Amino acid sequence: MQFFYYCLFVAGIVAADQVTKALVVANIPLGGHMDFLPGILDFTYLQNTGAAFSSFEGMQWLFALIFLVFTVGLFYEYFRKKLPFSKFERWMVAAVYAGGLGNMIDRLRLGYVVDMIETQFMDFPVFNVADCFITCGCIALFASLAFCNKAIWKDEKKK
Repeated sequence: MQFFYYCLFVAGIVAADQVTKALVVANIPLGGHMDFLPGILDFTYLQNTGAAFSSFEGMQWLFALIFLVFTVGLFYEYFRKKLPFSKFERWMVAAVYAGGLGNMIDRLRLGYVVDMIETQFMDFPVFNVADCFITCGCIALFASLAFCNKAIWKDEKKK
């Protein structure tokens, strides 16, 4: 039953990501800009064919391969060889997966990822809702693994 809740969580994140991207595409011209929170956040519609900071630009096949490997690994871990992840860590893995799925939908459907959130208070690349879940999910997952989940680091001796 828990897997069903993870799937609903992923679906909700993907829906939020796709809706925000659709709203931006419908209301802001490519390269256009719209004030949201002046001095903090603005919306700028960009099309990104790469990854973070436009790295690996045009290598859609690589992103699809990475996502496929992540998907297979995720299902293998969940259904075959459960690692000692806490519930919180499993939710964070689901958040990272949802962000990846949201961006993969764009890559497959459009050939690029729609980015729209631009920070005004610091110099940072334009990103989207899916990127937020990938980044925050990874940070929270690694922090939990590093500081809270000692069981995952134990070396079990085989008899």
